[in-house]
Amino acid sequence: MASIVRYDSKPVLKDPIFIEALPGIGDVGKVAGDFIAESFGAKRFASIYSEDFPPQVTVDDDCVAHMACNELWHSSVGGRDVIFLRGDFQGSTPEGQFYLAQDVMNILLDYNVSRIVTLGGFGTGCMVENPRVLGAVSKKELKAELEGYGVVFSPGEPEAGILGATGLLLGLGKIYGIDSVCLMGETSGFFVDHKGALAIVGVLMKILGTEYDTSDLKAKCVQIEELTAKVKEIDDRDSRDTLTYIR
Repeated sequence: MASIVRYDSKPVLKDPIFIEALPGIGDVGKVAGDFIAESFGAKRFASIYSEDFPPQVTVDDDCVAHMACNELWHSSVGGRDVIFLRGDFQGSTPEGQFYLAQDVMNILLDYNVSRIVTLGGFGTGCMVENPRVLGAVSKKELKAELEGYGVVFSPGEPEAGILGATGLLLGLGKIYGIDSVCLMGETSGFFVDHKGALAIVGVLMKILGTEYDTSDLKAKCVQIEELTAKVKEIDDRDSRDTLTYIR
């Protein structure tokens, strides 16, 4: 089940930081990672194809077909080289997830990555007004730095473990002796959550030692808040109507 890797280029990078930004709970990690990548002009340098991705192609505006894949992008952020793993899919089976993560790790080892940062959502099942960023690390010595950035460590959380590429790349990083951390933004998990993503972006900026205008992301947070307020209003009205009918 080896992946097919096609390179657009092979950039020369110095001890890059790796950021995983694939879909997950509330797409929190994907939104956060994509925001950083796009804000700092990341360029794609490799595409990864796997039989564990959906058996389909997508068709762009020019009617050109594209296979489902994950992509590796690179950029310079805060004077540091950064590699991003981006895409719209994760592997569809446990075996496929593992093999994909190992294939990505092999590429990262070739680039001598200095740190792995995986991103995901921490599902709460309810709306979160001020989402926290929870963390997990490959060794306890990494906790102090992240706590200084506002990351919360809750022993044994999440109870179900960290799934998919977010968890596997964190675990593989530990096996290969690479300092690895996971950042999880709190989210209801009901929709694409820009507020949870914004919380992660704030921590990522501190890790990368840089700043960037997040007003566009904040505007999307406001739009989501307005939408959820309307949904709540409808739900409350329906509940009142139901109670009136029961009487």
